[in-house]
Amino acid sequence: MFEPSYYRRCQCKGPLKDKDGKPALDNDGNPKIGSIGTTCPKLGKGHGTWAFYFEAEPGEGGKRARVRRGGFTKLDDAKTKAKELYDAASAGTDVLSDEKCGDFFLRWIKAKKSLARTTRKGYEEHIELYLLPHLGHIKRRDLKVRHLDKLFDAIEKENNERILHRLRVDQLQKDRDAAHQAWVKTAGYAQREERRVARRAFLDANAALREGKKGLRKVTSAATMHRINDTISSALSWGIKREQAFAKNWSHFVELPPVTRPKPLVWTPERIEHWKRTGEKPGPVMVWTPQLTGEFLDFVMEDWFYELWHSFIFLGPRRGEMAALPWTEVSIDALWLRISQQIVEVAYKLYGEAPKADSVRTLSLSLESGDNLTAVRAKQDRMRQEWGTAYVESGRVWTHENGEELHPDWISRRFARLVELSGLPPVRLHDLRHLAATLALLAGHDIKVVQEKLGHSSRQITSDTYTSVLPEMMRAEAESVMAVVPRDVPFEVRTPLAIPEPAWQNDIAVFFAHGARQSGDTWAVGAQQQPGTDLLGMIALSGRGQDDAANAAVKWIRDHCAANELELVRVENFNALYPEEQRSDFSLTRFTVARSESPSVDGWALPTGLPPAASRASRRAPNGRRKAA
Repeated sequence: MFEPSYYRRCQCKGPLKDKDGKPALDNDGNPKIGSIGTTCPKLGKGHGTWAFYFEAEPGEGGKRARVRRGGFTKLDDAKTKAKELYDAASAGTDVLSDEKCGDFFLRWIKAKKSLARTTRKGYEEHIELYLLPHLGHIKRRDLKVRHLDKLFDAIEKENNERILHRLRVDQLQKDRDAAHQAWVKTAGYAQREERRVARRAFLDANAALREGKKGLRKVTSAATMHRINDTISSALSWGIKREQAFAKNWSHFVELPPVTRPKPLVWTPERIEHWKRTGEKPGPVMVWTPQLTGEFLDFVMEDWFYELWHSFIFLGPRRGEMAALPWTEVSIDALWLRISQQIVEVAYKLYGEAPKADSVRTLSLSLESGDNLTAVRAKQDRMRQEWGTAYVESGRVWTHENGEELHPDWISRRFARLVELSGLPPVRLHDLRHLAATLALLAGHDIKVVQEKLGHSSRQITSDTYTSVLPEMMRAEAESVMAVVPRDVPFEVRTPLAIPEPAWQNDIAVFFAHGARQSGDTWAVGAQQQPGTDLLGMIALSGRGQDDAANAAVKWIRDHCAANELELVRVENFNALYPEEQRSDFSLTRFTVARSESPSVDGWALPTGLPPAASRASRRAPNGRRKAA
């Protein structure tokens, strides 16, 4: 039963009394002086504070557990706190614990046995750099959301100081570079004393730059703040589930700056021109077009790791997965490889571990990828003979020439260097996962297939994170939408459309409508099966451009199909195939038309039963032979 006791007390000191109310004396017979607390004669309104205590559930061995709190200026505040503590104690929270948050976080990370190595490293860094300095001194039982707010306020304050520090360093860098250029310009023609002065100015500027860089730290981004809060959330959730250490998971109530995931951008000609002129990337995540991808593969054709770059582009693996791939998980004959291992890097040390459950997957290989792996095996056999006993038998698919396994960070640096040498617009190694997803979508694969290929837990992650839109996809989408919406573009039929019998293949006919500007706004559109063949029909129209010509062709073919009981199966616009300078004068559209004769219903009556058993189709036996039903 909740029966708290409330009382006033103060910090006044005076003569102490014993249990009988008599003055307490020391060994010399003098009155003992100490805190008189609840016996102070001044206690009352304006003097002293309110405190309370109540009996909690007895501890081990029936040990008495009394909860005490004090320091409340108002009795109502003491009652509110008492009820809060009683409810927490009833829910199982240890309200008597004096454990500090710092000790709790260290105890939590030690108890987490199943964390991935990189996850543990991130948690430990957050605890060391942020949680212990800002929350470590707070008693675990007193932790509230206001303490977390103060933590992130302190981080933002440090960010402002770091930004100012970086601005000072940037200015020192510019001063050093200017001093160096001034010194270089004095070489060969200036007086010796002038060169000495310029050199001394450069050395002073360089020393100032070195001094200014001391203590330089990167700014804590909004994404990092969210990860820090996730660490706190994980710790508090563990404490609540294990021992009811907290009344609530206070991290859920923290408001942080929003995080905007960078959207992948494609290297269009306009963006490439801007990059060449200014050296600036349009965004942090960039994706090559198919043409740029082909140029890079052509450039690295003779590189020892050509097959590795080819796999990154078309399979989209993570670098740690490729570094760990063993030959035992590859079948060149069956054209598949299985991602079941990965190498992670922590403080540049390598550790092998299993990937997440969703990342364990089997990838199908194309014939070209299979040939590449055959070439890799042949190269390794050749290097094994050349190196002899010095060759390292790592069992990995991707290795250095001496057989040593690859460091994931080395793969990234090697790729960045090759991109730089190629002169192509820059992309990161991880951006090739975006590229692989985008190429798969461009080829018409379903997003679910791409999800399985990349090893994601849901298609939403794949769609939101690793897919960008190529200009080819945007153009195809725009043209396909245009094709399904008929436009009323007036035209004149010069030669009626007639599809000859040889044009039909299994009741399907495919032909093109080729438009060409005659003069001014006058266009002629002719239907042909192939370039240079006889015209199947022709129309003329007055149009402003190739879109009007294509729309008129669509209307022409639709009208013909409707009048002749044909079905227009597909319309494909190929205007984008023409060079930019020719698009105003030419148009090209492909049509797929079907014809069919539906079977008549004459002779059929309402069914009166199933056909006799003897006339039923036979079933296939389990051994593959056919047997009667």
